[in-house]
Amino acid sequence: MVDSSEFRNAMAMLGSAVTIVTTDGPAGRFGFTASAVCSVTDSPPTLLVCVNRASANHEHFKTNGVLCVNVLTGDHQATSGAFANRQLSMQERFSSVNCQTLVTGSPAIEEALVNLDCRVSKIDEVGTHSIFYCEILELKHSAATEGLVYFNRNYYRLNDQMRLAPDQ
Repeated sequence: MVDSSEFRNAMAMLGSAVTIVTTDGPAGRFGFTASAVCSVTDSPPTLLVCVNRASANHEHFKTNGVLCVNVLTGDHQATSGAFANRQLSMQERFSSVNCQTLVTGSPAIEEALVNLDCRVSKIDEVGTHSIFYCEILELKHSAATEGLVYFNRNYYRLNDQMRLAPDQ
């Protein structure tokens, strides 16, 4: 059996896009920073979001049944920190961003690189987390060209000038 601390250290080496996942509905308006988001299939367009069941946000997302994955730009490191800060209220978190709503009514951060507005179609529970399978109902791209990634417990800006030269 692999030690959980060793596993977390290994996963820190798996770079990923930084997102803020938001919801609004009968349970209220909530949001948190997440990097455990990935595509599942393009037919129908579906992604997954992993949420710790011990999180204060978990039940709200489950009850609302909708969410928006907001992929952050390179300028959003402070925003990511705010939405990860358990000491801040939801009102304080959302005061740092401008939001609009798309089809589900979940907050879509206007400055995000991409907004993926979703209906939760299925939830599986594995260990400490719930895996939310999210069917994308609407998406919106911004003109931004620089993303924010998290690797080895640090933030990095990623842009199209960072391409490797093709092998010859």
